[in-house]
Amino acid sequence: MAGFLGFIGLVLLVWGLVQVFQKAKRKKGLIKLGIGFVLFIIVGIVAPPAEDNQAEADKADTEVKAESEQEDEDTKAKEKAEEQAKIEDEEKAEAEAKAQEEAEAKEAEEKAEAEAKAQEEAEAKEAEEKAKAEEEAKAEAEAKAKAEEEAKKEPEMSLSQQNAIRQAESYLDYTAFSKSGLIEQLEFEGYPTEEATFAVENIVVDWREQAVLQAQSYLDYSAFSRSGLIEQLIFEGHSEADATYAVDQVGL
Repeated sequence: MAGFLGFIGLVLLVWGLVQVFQKAKRKKGLIKLGIGFVLFIIVGIVAPPAEDNQAEADKADTEVKAESEQEDEDTKAKEKAEEQAKIEDEEKAEAEAKAQEEAEAKEAEEKAEAEAKAQEEAEAKEAEEKAKAEEEAKAEAEAKAKAEEEAKKEPEMSLSQQNAIRQAESYLDYTAFSKSGLIEQLEFEGYPTEEATFAVENIVVDWREQAVLQAQSYLDYSAFSRSGLIEQLIFEGHSEADATYAVDQVGL
């Protein structure tokens, strides 16, 4: 503003001086000179001293420089913070990757141990089954060998003895006998006592069970007292112990 007024004042002074020397325009020139002079006075009052301008300029430069330095510091601080954040992110990522790697390694190790244990158990089971199978095969072979040996030791039976055995088994298929009763039945059929006895002794029979069956058979068609049924079974050739057992089993 002061510069503009000073410029106007200077123009008016120059213009006024020119007109002062012109007779017809002297009055106007004086007026312009007066106005220009007044403007210069105003500019002198209003315009700040040059020192103040310099101080303000220096202050402005200082402020600009300070702002620039502050911006530089802020930029550097921001860059440093970003760099630090980047480093922290990298360290975090590295730590996570390491933890993941360790977890995977541990999992792989546990899996390998489990597989090894399972393999060991499977091999142990297989070995146990193999040993058991070998033992069973050995026992079977021994039993077979023993049976063959026993078969070799058994005397050869005559045709009459074989017939006596078949007939004894046939009798037992439809009724019960005591041992002596079955021998007597075979003798009744015409077999010699030796062959009848041989046949009865070479068949597999539970004579106590035969006593039970015969006791039940008697009760199916007749009534007996306990002692009467025991005596009847003894009469049929059963031992007293077998007869008593049979009567106990049928509920008398």
